[in-house]
Amino acid sequence: MAGKRTLRKRFSLSSFQLIILGFAALILVGALLLTLPVSSKDRTSTPFGAALFTATSAGCVTGLGVRDTATHWSYFGQAVILVLIQIGGLGVVTVAASLSMIAGKKLSLKQQSTMQESISAPGLGGVKKFTGFVVKTTFIVELAGALLLMPVMCRDFGAAGIWRSFFHSISAFCNAGFDLMGGASGEYSSLTSYASSAYFNAVIMLLIIIGGIGFLTWEDVAKHKLRIKRYRMQSKVVLVTSAILIILPALFFFFTEYSSLPAGERITGSLFQSVTTRTAGFNTKDLTSLTGAGKVIFIGLMLIGGSPGSTAGGMKTTTVAVLCSNMTAVFRRRDDTHFFGRRLDQSVTKNAAAILVMYLVLFLAGGTAISMIEGLPIGKCLFETASAIGTVGLTLGITPSLGVLSRIILMILMFFGRVGALTFVYAALSGGDRKTSRYPLENITVG
Repeated sequence: MAGKRTLRKRFSLSSFQLIILGFAALILVGALLLTLPVSSKDRTSTPFGAALFTATSAGCVTGLGVRDTATHWSYFGQAVILVLIQIGGLGVVTVAASLSMIAGKKLSLKQQSTMQESISAPGLGGVKKFTGFVVKTTFIVELAGALLLMPVMCRDFGAAGIWRSFFHSISAFCNAGFDLMGGASGEYSSLTSYASSAYFNAVIMLLIIIGGIGFLTWEDVAKHKLRIKRYRMQSKVVLVTSAILIILPALFFFFTEYSSLPAGERITGSLFQSVTTRTAGFNTKDLTSLTGAGKVIFIGLMLIGGSPGSTAGGMKTTTVAVLCSNMTAVFRRRDDTHFFGRRLDQSVTKNAAAILVMYLVLFLAGGTAISMIEGLPIGKCLFETASAIGTVGLTLGITPSLGVLSRIILMILMFFGRVGALTFVYAALSGGDRKTSRYPLENITVG
């Protein structure tokens, strides 16, 4: 009996491993469905490599593609992609748990723990209630977004505009970047045909922002309304950091990249690119015309990404905020990192530093490898790898022409970016005993 218990414990999966396997299974099933002849418009089977790349991009809510969504995939194929985006945005574990709760099944402690890790909840208490809030909020916002897009979509595409409205609403809220504009304005054209529509841009931007700031923040908003002082510290940090990362890049784009545009389109374009660059992946302007400085700003924003517990990927806004606050503490010779009168545990700062290093190493290594394999300029390749690991989907146009090995690198980066850096590490190290012993102290000079 004891032997069976030991064997069960040895082969039991941790919460982090379940999250990784869940996403991997989602992508594999999606890829198999996309290879079916019914998934393509010409009713021929799509090569497994292209289907796997598309499924990875959709499941990881990225938006990079080797086939144009509008012109290659049938309605069935587009529906498969949309389901992958929806499940990938909410999280495989969240969707599975929601279905279990709808069926009236009770969730075990292990299942609740896995859900907690999946949605970045602060604790096990109230996880089921919070999951219900996440699902309800998601569908309400996506439905509202679709209804707001319908006047524009139905005007331009007739009855087909209804499907396009829902597709773009879900894609925007989940920060996925997939679009159905290829048939109307050219393959891989994204939303460039709506660059001058302030209304359309505003709806898409709102959906991206709502999906990208995280459900914990929206729970605070729903509970406390505009009484910001009552928000949890994380929500305040997310809101302040997100506002800074929208306003400052928008000002940069306004005065540099889009200075030759008419005033209205200049404002809309600057704001839209500032919002969408952090994991959404839509674009209304030709990215190949960006200056070198503009591309660097794009890469930085793509790596940062959205906020914890959201549909977005990347390092997360809180990671950057913690590192900046820690830097300020060092400059002022303070022992603690703090926000809004609250001190952070040192483990948070260590985690943030580890995440930054992992993202930078993979981003640089991936870009360098693709540049060497394909013989392409390193700048273009770094742009692609930043887009992949940040689960953004913006591209300078090289993704469809990349070879098999380069596509595999991008798929690995997309998967890593969606699942999360620490989830991968904790999954790999699960089962190991945590060491509590400490070595003798000795200092080393840095800087």
